[in-house]
Amino acid sequence: NLLKSDAAVDLVHFTILRPPEKQDGVPVDELSLIAFPTRELFVEKIEEFDLIIFDRYRMRGILPMSYIENIVTYVRGGGTVLVAAGPEFGAVDSLYRSPLAEILPVAPTAQVIEEGFRPALTDLGRRHPVTEGLEAEAPEGGWGRWFRLIEVEQIAGQVLMSGPRDLPLLVLNRVDQGRVAVLASDQAWLWGRGYEGGGPQLELLRRLAHWMLKEPELEEETLTAEVRGEAMTITRRSLAEEEPGPVTVTAPDGTVVELPMPLAAPGRYETIWQAPALGLYRLKQGELTRVIAVGPAAPREFAETIASGEALLPVAEPTRGGVTRLEPGNPDIRTVAEGRVAVGRGWIGITPREAYLTTEVNVVPFLPAWAWLLIGAGLAVVAWLIEGRKGAKAA
Repeated sequence: NLLKSDAAVDLVHFTILRPPEKQDGVPVDELSLIAFPTRELFVEKIEEFDLIIFDRYRMRGILPMSYIENIVTYVRGGGTVLVAAGPEFGAVDSLYRSPLAEILPVAPTAQVIEEGFRPALTDLGRRHPVTEGLEAEAPEGGWGRWFRLIEVEQIAGQVLMSGPRDLPLLVLNRVDQGRVAVLASDQAWLWGRGYEGGGPQLELLRRLAHWMLKEPELEEETLTAEVRGEAMTITRRSLAEEEPGPVTVTAPDGTVVELPMPLAAPGRYETIWQAPALGLYRLKQGELTRVIAVGPAAPREFAETIASGEALLPVAEPTRGGVTRLEPGNPDIRTVAEGRVAVGRGWIGITPREAYLTTEVNVVPFLPAWAWLLIGAGLAVVAWLIEGRKGAKAA
């Protein structure tokens, strides 16, 4: 529902209503189902997708292993996969028992924990942009409980949320140029229903989807700046536990200033600096750089916002021309001789130059010769018929 409500997302959703092993006594020609377009989706058009989601998916023989290998190649080339795990993830037909296992950051232990627990952020989760600040949205008494966790072991990536006994709940990982995320529970809907106060389901899933879609604002290591008037708010995000160090600011006149970055929130360092002048400022902190403009987007245009022809008059007057304002019905266009005044009250003049060059002349007959022959023959027959009738009447 989150993706369906986002106008920027073109969602292609397929639900497998009947697996191949389930028999149906209805004749095939009476079924109103279409064949699942597996080849089109996972071979021909897989590169057109930004995110592939497996929601409680199990290997039922619908997708050949070669198609799963295509998904692995798609992720390594820059694609993204989100696995919303249910009990199926720990079973014998789990996605982990497919070629997808080589890019998954967790391995199932085949255990399903069915007990009440409150999801919690890890130390890294409190600093990561996907989950940073979510604890502030908790209702009084904390987040509502979930009642199922698929036990998994972390083999790669970053654990942002945990369940009972600090078991991984939400794990993110980068695989070559792509990204993979695993949510080891199918109980997030309880937050959306407000059970025991609920929790930030919508915000969590929104951030997770946008991180996988590589939104710049959710990158782990970023340097950004926001300008209000002449005040510049510089923000540095980092997952490192140590402070990132000062930011070097280069002013338009070449002056260099180093600004300390105090901790504003876990994983976020921020400072506010008054820019001494308008212009472009270059920010640098380690390998990260940013260019920010202080002042109006187009200061010369804002200096004089009323249209005027004074800047063009020195060019137009030597040729006896002029500058006039366009209005409905004004100016009137007239033809004037060369050297005469070409502007007056409510009119402007145009001097005919006859400045054209004929480069080619094509003569095309109105009708082809055979058409004229048919017309002539037809007219002769009509004239003969008319004359024949006149002669018959005279006789």
